Amino acid sequence: MAHLPLTILARQAFIQDELLASAETKKLIFDRCTDRIIKAVDMIIHALNNKKKILFCGNGGSAADSQHLVAEFVVRLNPGIKRPGIPAIALTTDSSILTAGANDFGFDQVFARSVEALGNPGDVLIGISTSGKSENVNAALRTARAKGMATIGFLGKDGGAMKDLVDLQIIIPSDDTQRIQEGHITVGHIICALVEREMYG
Repeated sequence: MAHLPLTILARQAFIQDELLASAETKKLIFDRCTDRIIKAVDMIIHALNNKKKILFCGNGGSAADSQHLVAEFVVRLNPGIKRPGIPAIALTTDSSILTAGANDFGFDQVFARSVEALGNPGDVLIGISTSGKSENVNAALRTARAKGMATIGFLGKDGGAMKDLVDLQIIIPSDDTQRIQEGHITVGHIICALVEREMYG
């Protein structure tokens, strides 16, 4: 049976509700996460000043966020700030590494293996997960901690197991996956923008 489309007014109401929900989540991020965002900026600047790099990992939409934010660091976010590329790597992009790692060691170890190979003491690993339950990200964070790396979690809901595996948690105050993902990219942009301004602006 064909479904009847919503009326224009119903569509408009839905759009308004979604935008207001997104805006409300961002207000809560300011209220509850500002201090942690500032700490993340300090951690990243400290690492970069010591010639270290930033690694990112996540699954699905969080993998896309990892790649997006790495592009902002490596290329630029603010075209008005002239700066060198900032060393950052998304561990989500190499299909040969991901498939070989999953085949040889299991999917839970795909990011941990890359951290083992590429991470150094003093580097920063940012794990992104809406639930905090992604075992491959959690395994990467355990490996990073064992290697003396700094760790940050971009999380949501109650933070899951990941909140206890990182040096700094930024937990988006929402149970809605869409709102959490929007919060992650917003927080990531803010962190990158502040790093740019404070190091090169």
